[in-house]
Order: sequence, then C-alpha cells, then structure tokens
Amino acid sequence: MTGKVALVTGSTRGIGRGIAKQLAKNGINIALNGRSRGDHVEEARETCEKEGVQVEFFQADISNPNSRLKLVEDLKKEWGRLDILVNNAGVAPKDRNDILESSEESFDRVLNINLKGPYFLTQRISNWMVDQKNRNKERNPIIVNISSNSAYTSSPSRGEYCISKAGVSMMTKLYADRLAEYGINVYEIRPGIISTDMTAGVKEKYDKLIYEEDLLPLDRWGQPEDVGKAVAALAEGDFPYSTGEVINVDGGFHLQRL
Repeated sequence: MTGKVALVTGSTRGIGRGIAKQLAKNGINIALNGRSRGDHVEEARETCEKEGVQVEFFQADISNPNSRLKLVEDLKKEWGRLDILVNNAGVAPKDRNDILESSEESFDRVLNINLKGPYFLTQRISNWMVDQKNRNKERNPIIVNISSNSAYTSSPSRGEYCISKAGVSMMTKLYADRLAEYGINVYEIRPGIISTDMTAGVKEKYDKLIYEEDLLPLDRWGQPEDVGKAVAALAEGDFPYSTGEVINVDGGFHLQRL
C-alpha cells in the first residue's frame, strides 16, 4: 500500500460511516471495522469505494483483547501501514437508568467498549505508528478520538456513557502528551446531537429541544458527515502545531448562553 490508510472503528453505520466516507473523498484508503458482518458492511464499503479508494472490512470487537490484537496483525499483514486511527466505536446503555438504580453490568459493558477498548487499541497502534515513523520520517500519523458533549454534560439517566466519554477526553490528553516526542498528533472531536441509530429513540425529545426551545445556536440536527468533515480536515495535516486539541461539532451546544 502506497497511499495513506485510515482505520475507523465502528464504521459500518452512523458517525463512523460518515467519517469513512469523508476520508475516502480525500483519497485515503479505508479500513472499515465492526463487530459483525451484515448489510451495513457492504453499504459502507460501496459508499467509500465510489470515491476510488481501496476499502477492506476488518471484523473485530474492540472491547476484546484478542480481537484487538488480531485486528492490528491483520492490518499489518494486509496493508503494512496505518496513517490515521479514528477511535469511533461506541455504544449507549441498553437501557437508560437513573444512576441510583443502574447496574454494574451496564457500566462494565459501556466502559469496556467506549473507553477500555480504545485505550488499549491506541496503545498497540501507537507503538506501530512509532515504528513506522522511525523507518520513514516523512510520515505524519495522527490519532483522532470521537468523544461527545456528554464528556462534560451531566445526564444522570446514562451516567456510564458520560463517564466513558469523559475518560476518552483524558485519554486524548495522555496520548497527545506521550506521543508528541514522536511527532504523532492526537485530537479529540466532540459531537453533539447527531442523527444516527443511537439517537433515533429520542428524536421527538431532541426535535422539541432544537426547534422549539432554542437549545442550539445552529438550529438543526448534526449529521454524520459533519463529524466526518472535521476528521478529514485533521487528516489533511493542516494542524501540525496542535495536539490534544478539542474540536466541538455540536451546533454551538458548548457555548454558555444567557
């Protein structure tokens, strides 16, 4: 493989697919990832292949240590390089429960997928990126973590999700600090209310907040491609003197307004 390669975890639907599509538009070859095969895989593959890049699907459960190891080894074997890691895979709690009643089982599930998995996948891929950088000084690999406005916004009915995303924010700082000496920049993107399968169940609630109660300065739902465009801009390498940076893609939700 001679062109740039991006691994986007959880990229067969939703935000992940939007990211993969925008990177493909920029001529970057795409390693799709998901826990299982299905119709969404082929749809995502076709979406990216239309942009004229190489696309492969690598099945892996990011929360499983053996599966993470196999994912990295398969990437090394098939393509031999990785320029961009996008930690996007994530889940919401199966049920929204008050933190006074939520279960350890739900906490462990969400934290394993949303935080522990990306943390240790990044560890393994960081070492590979350092090795690639040592062998080819002209390469400028980057890591992009997809967190959420839930990283700083209290939602007591899904506390495990908020904690997982707050952890991703600190994970970004830690890896940005550690990898700076190798010239590997790390970024965090914080999406707001994005129209995906994850938010479909609360559409009515957010429709009211956005269109009737003036929740957002930019009064519309976010789309997966909004997040994808932000990742693509970072992947272009136009922010060489920034690392650990947070980019809000939230319609202005983060602004404190009176």
